[in-house]
Amino acid sequence: MARISFHNEDIAFVLPQKRLHKQWIEQIARSHGKTVGELTYVFCSDEYLLEMNKTYLQHDYYTDIITFDYSQEDEISGDLFISITRVKDNAFKNGVSLQNELQRIVIHGVLHLCGFKDKKKSEVEMMRKMEEKALLAFPQK
Repeated sequence: MARISFHNEDIAFVLPQKRLHKQWIEQIARSHGKTVGELTYVFCSDEYLLEMNKTYLQHDYYTDIITFDYSQEDEISGDLFISITRVKDNAFKNGVSLQNELQRIVIHGVLHLCGFKDKKKSEVEMMRKMEEKALLAFPQK
């Protein structure tokens, strides 16, 4: 049974339409042959995520998401930390709504858990295609 939860670390943020997000995440996982075990989303600041990036990944740069993968076989599980500061900046830079960029990042982590990578140029291109496809599948009220 899927357990998807949303939390804040050092910022005040409320994800709108939590129920629809949960349904959508499960739908996208199923479309890649996966089931959802336990996913914990933590919304935080740039500084909080930078410290995590340094501590756990030895990367000294800002990022929008860090995904810790605890998946086993076809059940995806993980902790996904998202910088709302970075999401807002990316939305502005890319000329999209905050909601659109936030959904892209939320599903980006799920796609990583489903096995998609984004280190090589070809992988980035495939990830972007999968993100766009997933965004189109977000349920309407």
